[in-house]
Amino acid sequence: MALSREFRETVRDWAQEAPAFRVALSVAATEALVTGDADIVRTLLRNYINATLGFEILAEEPGIAPKSLHRMFGAKGNPTLANLTAVFRALETREDLTLIVTAEPIRTAGF
Repeated sequence: MALSREFRETVRDWAQEAPAFRVALSVAATEALVTGDADIVRTLLRNYINATLGFEILAEEPGIAPKSLHRMFGAKGNPTLANLTAVFRALETREDLTLIVTAEPIRTAGF
């Protein structure tokens, strides 16, 4: 069955109507980064950027060209840690977010 709307438009609508959805996208991207799932990080950040600021506006803060951002977050993109950090910082500033990573010890039987 064909979808009646473009996926990107649906994500954009949800992000604009439900701030909790925007937060969930950014949290999921952060968690994927910590766990090392680069494909998921790129996909989630690309969806988040498209649904919120857009690449042109986001590019202003870290000083990365919009076309470079598009390539970084494309299917074959390979952003450096420095670029990912710059993008997360820009999103925090522009979207008024504070992303925090916490650690919990792994519990094993007998310890």
